[in-house]
Amino acid sequence: MGCCAVNGAQALFKALVDAGITTCFANPGTSEMQLVYEMGLSDALRPILCLQEDIVTGAADGYARMKGRPAVTLLHVGSGFANGIAMLHNAGRANAPVVNVVGANASYHQPNYPEHELINGRIGDLARTVSHWSQEARSASHLGELGREAAMLAQAGQVCTIIAPTNCHWEDASPPPPPIPPIRPGLAPEAIEHAASLLRNGRKTGLVIGNAALHGAALETAGRIAGHTGATLLSETFASRRFERGAGRPVVEPIPYELEMALQFLASFEQLIFVGAGFPVATFAYRSKPVMKSPNDCTLFEMASVRQDLGAALERLAAACGAEGAMVARSAPFVGPAPSGPLTAAAIGETLSLLMPENAILVDEAATNAPWIFAGTRGARPHDYLNPLNGGAIGGGLPMALGAAIACPGRKTVLLQADGSGMYGVQALWTMAREHADIVIVVLRNDRYNILSLEMARVREAEPNARMESMMSLANPVIDWVHLAQGLGVPGAQATSAASFHALFHAAMSEPGPRLIECVVPIPPEWHQLEDLVHRSRA
Repeated sequence: MGCCAVNGAQALFKALVDAGITTCFANPGTSEMQLVYEMGLSDALRPILCLQEDIVTGAADGYARMKGRPAVTLLHVGSGFANGIAMLHNAGRANAPVVNVVGANASYHQPNYPEHELINGRIGDLARTVSHWSQEARSASHLGELGREAAMLAQAGQVCTIIAPTNCHWEDASPPPPPIPPIRPGLAPEAIEHAASLLRNGRKTGLVIGNAALHGAALETAGRIAGHTGATLLSETFASRRFERGAGRPVVEPIPYELEMALQFLASFEQLIFVGAGFPVATFAYRSKPVMKSPNDCTLFEMASVRQDLGAALERLAAACGAEGAMVARSAPFVGPAPSGPLTAAAIGETLSLLMPENAILVDEAATNAPWIFAGTRGARPHDYLNPLNGGAIGGGLPMALGAAIACPGRKTVLLQADGSGMYGVQALWTMAREHADIVIVVLRNDRYNILSLEMARVREAEPNARMESMMSLANPVIDWVHLAQGLGVPGAQATSAASFHALFHAAMSEPGPRLIECVVPIPPEWHQLEDLVHRSRA
């Protein structure tokens, strides 16, 4: 090649780097070796090896939520992409910006040999199931053009997938065109006016915010609107992007996940206004139960979607309501002694409130213990909160914490990880150790898929028998998280009391690098009460 010529791999990486993408989470194979080689020749794109593809895609999601711009993933043909689909599904539901590059057999190889179907696995069909946008490169130059387009669309909150045949990596290409900024559609004045009229009509109103409205100036504006109009500031059940919370931050109440709790929570609301959040639909359908968590006569109005500029939309709504200088209801700081006695979810929340440093990142896949820890950290020092469960696929906690820590290396990341879902992404511990990621993993061990006990209560006629219980128990054998972590390069210790957890967490806050604390916690009594309520109400 001449001095100014590039190959397709170089054109692709230049397009991504020019658009501000600097990190690649990867699990490459044969068809990505030219890409690995070219990435290794430059410091412009940092490669991070992950041992399984859901770690790759989940880490890219966590990175994007904290960085505010996409990482790129590198995946191996259809089977590799398929392994990463669960976390891409969650990322897509959260409108997190992600660019995937998936290697494929050379374009001249694909139509001539029947084996290509076994290797490529119809990547395009797979990609469309979890991507907002997907294209296959037709040439080396086209590969660079697709990199430019994918970076632009991802920045607007989309999961984008580029399918890259191997010959497009090494063949000569033209340099890619310069990057273009994302474009967000505007908001109709009628939408602002209607939302303002709802806020003035005297009915009990919830202002439900999500995505970019959960942090920064947009969150403050939403707080002023709620303070001025008397509306209750609510959030979507699983916060998409990042959620700024803690002492001094606006009070925001998430809509509960469990249908029975959500029905009680929303029972008195007469109207809900949505800004970057979806309607409160139950995740699953249940026999003889409503699909919507809101009352039947509750007015639902979407003022702005995640595709729009939510900060600008809320500023316009604040102006229409006269709320520019209004007071904001803020969370009070937690004050109390170090917890003692049994190790419970509430005690863990108290320790986090006392010891988490300001500007920490709290990743929450605590499952059945989550509501009590979430409530207990309302008064913690100001922090960012991430929830990986937007699409309902469990196992995103460990990968998301990895990606968040890579995005923000100067901040402490704390992960609340349920034991059952933690086994879906345990390989992330190895990459945390390799990258010296500053993460404290708090494993909540109750030795069962406890969420399934509640789901069983919805359908069972009598008490579950031993065969049913065997599908929910993780106690035969018990998973030893301390030794599991140590085997993957992460120091671990076990806490069995509130005091021992407090001491271990205090030490972990002052030590860099990954640490794991296994917490042997009982199932909260409130959870058993919810199971009884669900079982009694199933008729």
